[in-house]
Amino acid sequence: MLPRETLATARIPGGETLTLVRHGTDHIVMLGRDELMGTRMAFSEEQLAVLTLERLGNPEPRLLIGGYGMGFTLRAALAAMGPGGSVTVAEIVPEILEWARGPLAHLTGDTLSDPRVTIEPCDVAALIDDAGDGTCPPWDAIVLDVDNGPDGIVREGNERLYTRTGLARARDALAPGGLLAVWSAAPDPKFTRRLNDAQFQVEERFVRARPNNKGPRHNIWFATRS
Repeated sequence: MLPRETLATARIPGGETLTLVRHGTDHIVMLGRDELMGTRMAFSEEQLAVLTLERLGNPEPRLLIGGYGMGFTLRAALAAMGPGGSVTVAEIVPEILEWARGPLAHLTGDTLSDPRVTIEPCDVAALIDDAGDGTCPPWDAIVLDVDNGPDGIVREGNERLYTRTGLARARDALAPGGLLAVWSAAPDPKFTRRLNDAQFQVEERFVRARPNNKGPRHNIWFATRS
């Protein structure tokens, strides 16, 4: 049995410690003893971007992604959008981006130097608030993969993203017809009700973690501002 090799650690502001490990050819980000993400099971994170862009029907959207992670969602978004699109990624843990340029550079490629990409080292809620207040233009889509879901908070302070107030702020930050997409490791009927209460049109999809229809079944909400 191959041992897991620790490559690096990082502290989440107001949260626990992340550990980047290598297991053979696979790389995994651990939260405590739990696997937060890994190279073997990235399909649902890629589909988060692909299905969002399909629903927008706009090949050149203005997209906000909450959380870089291992870059799966960002890379899938870039592959699916045209040259006039743009993606802003809010990543509050600086070491995550150091890993992307270091031990995970083979995954990253030239993603972070793509002219369509802007990296903001901040809380995604701040960028949502800016658009909601009119400080910056509204987003065509807001894609959230910053936690294990509304009931699996990774960083203290992220709870507000999933509350009625937070969802109302996200709705205000979207252009008409814009889309809020939220990834989760598990279903959450209470969150679905909150999305409906926030006057979104809600679609819920279940996507396997691997493209061969194997692995855990993850949940994605697509909430459209009508």
